[in-house]
Amino acid sequence: MSSPDASSAYAAVTRGLRVEVTPRYLPDQSDPARPRHVWSYTVRIENQGAETVQLVSRHWIITDAYNHVEEVKGPGVVGEQPVLKPGDAFEYTSGCPLAAPSGSMRGTYQMVTGDGDAFTAEIPAFSLHQPGATRRLN
Repeated sequence: MSSPDASSAYAAVTRGLRVEVTPRYLPDQSDPARPRHVWSYTVRIENQGAETVQLVSRHWIITDAYNHVEEVKGPGVVGEQPVLKPGDAFEYTSGCPLAAPSGSMRGTYQMVTGDGDAFTAEIPAFSLHQPGATRRLN
């Protein structure tokens, strides 16, 4: 049984591509007095479909508890544009600092199939919260 402060995983499936995100608060890198609150998030992308796909770019929408919104767009993830054959998975960890003590993230990956068909895969909305805090999407 997991504790109430255990990280929660959030998942979405688009066209056979499962995107699962597990956020984690990083108290060692956070300094509420500054204010600076830091989270890591691990993303696992699994191709459960029948066609080979490549992650071309990303689009994140980050909203903090004060309703400050930041958008991040760019090629690939962590410097890579992974190709996923059916059954393959790719996992990476990144981070997000906020001035507010909580927030949320959501977004999309722009994908292309081996046949050149482009589509947008959903990244599920997930909560950034400190352990013991009420979990909610802002």
